[in-house]
Amino acid sequence: MLNSIAPSSLKPEAFAPLRILIVENDPVMRLGLEQFLDSYESYEVIGQAEDGYSGLALALNLKPDLVVMDIGLPQLDGITATQQIKQNSEEISVVMLTSHTADADMVAAMASGADAYCIKGTSLEQLEVAINCANNGAAYLDPQIARRVMGHLQYTPPPTPVADLSNRELDVLRLIVEGKSNPEIAAELFLSISTVKTHLRSIMNKLSVDDRVQTAVAALRSGLV
Repeated sequence: MLNSIAPSSLKPEAFAPLRILIVENDPVMRLGLEQFLDSYESYEVIGQAEDGYSGLALALNLKPDLVVMDIGLPQLDGITATQQIKQNSEEISVVMLTSHTADADMVAAMASGADAYCIKGTSLEQLEVAINCANNGAAYLDPQIARRVMGHLQYTPPPTPVADLSNRELDVLRLIVEGKSNPEIAAELFLSISTVKTHLRSIMNKLSVDDRVQTAVAALRSGLV
């Protein structure tokens, strides 16, 4: 005799949309992202934040599947917020969406643990590709900047012992990797800009590099920061 099966047990499980948190300080951009994402049944916007601290708090509280993160956020920048999100919840994917195109910013963004990097103004189709790549565990780099970044990453610096750099030089190097400018480094470390430039020249000489981007890449590859 065949056992009867309840009709409910034959129903397929409901499709779970990708839960997305938007962290963007520009209200027009934030609204545009919300409308774009809400147009897909496969996406669900579960929260929004306009600064880094609020975005970090929401990410840790709501546990989204993915965060669309701007870099230039007030209070706490997107790079630092991404680092802290990844330190607490590695399973949360992060798509960087920014107008920052400086080489040092791009290197710092990738070093933060972001899964994808898009330039603001990219097509919505490319943003969708970036989101899906990040969600599936694949890295995505905007075609506008991929060639430039790969050119820098092909540089292989000689191994440099940590002992070669002073503690103050390591402080400066850490901020260079974060994409900070000389005035920003000077303000954070309570140094003059000329002193920061002196430290930077010394760091570049010790690492045998020619510019800030190569300095950041050398630091990341040799584990100095």
